[in-house]
Amino acid sequence: MVATPPYTRLMATSRVDEEIACLYQLPLADFTAARNALAKQAGARASEVKALQKPPVAAWAINQLYWQRRDVYDRLIGAAGDLRAAHGAVLAGKSGDVRAAGASHEEAIEAALKATLALLRDAGQPATDATRQAIATTLRALPGTDPPGHLSATLQPGGFEMLSGLPVRGRPASNTPVKPAARPADTAKPSKADAEAAKRASEAAAEAERAVRLAEHAVRREEFEAARATREAEKADKAVSAARAALHEAEEALKEAEIAAQSAEEAKEAAAQRASAAEAALAKAQTRLRLLKAGR
Repeated sequence: MVATPPYTRLMATSRVDEEIACLYQLPLADFTAARNALAKQAGARASEVKALQKPPVAAWAINQLYWQRRDVYDRLIGAAGDLRAAHGAVLAGKSGDVRAAGASHEEAIEAALKATLALLRDAGQPATDATRQAIATTLRALPGTDPPGHLSATLQPGGFEMLSGLPVRGRPASNTPVKPAARPADTAKPSKADAEAAKRASEAAAEAERAVRLAEHAVRREEFEAARATREAEKADKAVSAARAALHEAEEALKEAEIAAQSAEEAKEAAAQRASAAEAALAKAQTRLRLLKAGR
């Protein structure tokens, strides 16, 4: 049996990868049938292809954002990276503008949400409140572990857990020798106990500085969360105001429709009365005509 050349296997693998990428760009209703068809042609990767999960609507819509609006998607991922870097800088004891990075991230999420909902609407998919929330939540959690454009499930933001693994350092202890205080001539050199106490004091000071830095970071984090909550509250207030205005307009329209319906009913009754009178007049005229003809 002749072995398949490595470059041939590489080309086959590349084609399967391209076809898998195409799966996530298809209309959502076509995903399962296309995946099953691809699995039959994928050879050694058939089981891998068969295991691909059909994305929920929210994940599918965000995949379309990647494939069709790459500029918006890349801006979101870049803003998420900048926010993480800002938090990491603060934790590492460096300068980082968490507030500005957070604001840029929020703006990128808003732009991505609008673009994703537009793509969803253009595809004829229903944008329910639950779907909209799932999209917004997943956008906030990006980047995920799936390859871009290949989301198979919605995501949940890790919050500030995304900073796990970043170094947290206090201010390093100085290596400059400390000049000892003047001692009486008959005083001996510092004892081992004194040295141990000085070491413990230095370690305690470093730990205290680290605690202060973490507390400062927590304050910035809470300020950021408070600002975001304020923006969400303002958006909710605007939505409530808009809903109340729409309700008022609907109530006014209902009143006008009820008045129009009443007028139409009155006009109907008047027309019926006129029709009845006309029929009576016609019957009377026909009777008179018959009498006249009979009198000849």
